[in-house]
Amino acid sequence: MGSSARMMARKAAQRRRPVEGVSEVLLQATAPEDGRLVALTQEGDLAAFNTLVETYRGQVYNLCWRMLGLREAAEDATQEAFLSAYRNIRRFRGPSFRAWLLRIAANTATDELRRRHRRPQVSLEAPISTSETALDLPDPSAGPEECALRLEQTRCLQAALLTLPLDQRLSVILSDVQGLSYEEVGQAMGSSLGTVKSRISRGRARLRRYLLERGELSLPGQRPTL
Repeated sequence: MGSSARMMARKAAQRRRPVEGVSEVLLQATAPEDGRLVALTQEGDLAAFNTLVETYRGQVYNLCWRMLGLREAAEDATQEAFLSAYRNIRRFRGPSFRAWLLRIAANTATDELRRRHRRPQVSLEAPISTSETALDLPDPSAGPEECALRLEQTRCLQAALLTLPLDQRLSVILSDVQGLSYEEVGQAMGSSLGTVKSRISRGRARLRRYLLERGELSLPGQRPTL
């Protein structure tokens, strides 16, 4: 990939709005059209890739943040994941572009964790909610006490995720935060269906114990809402 194309891909990964020049058809692209956008990208259409970036940037960032627990590290990992996806887009053969992209993001976040050689920490500055996460900001109409409680629960859930082994953490994030099916999680992690189910089950059990010990989960059989 040339330096100019690499720079354009990096800028696209950093933006929230699509770049100028993307056609109206591409701006209206939805998940079922991923295949067409990927095909266009493989032919050198950077505008198509920019649309894919805008579609999945929130999910990729959310995954990286929940894996790393630090905003700056998550932003760097998100940018690197999209650059890697662009460099390797011609190798994509399906079936799910989202699962393929999240696998790249997971690998990038894991590499970042190993590079830092330390346990991730919860960043209170990290955004609590995006359009792709099930963790919502408190209702503006709620009182200050309720808002504070919701924010504390959010921090506790993120802290709980960071205590999980990497394979369980990623499995739970992909399933319960990103909303992937077991089959898609298996594709994203390169694991069998049985392995995926086992990791998710063990990860959820660890989360439940962590939250119960801290009084954040009142019902023994209740699964934490991520």
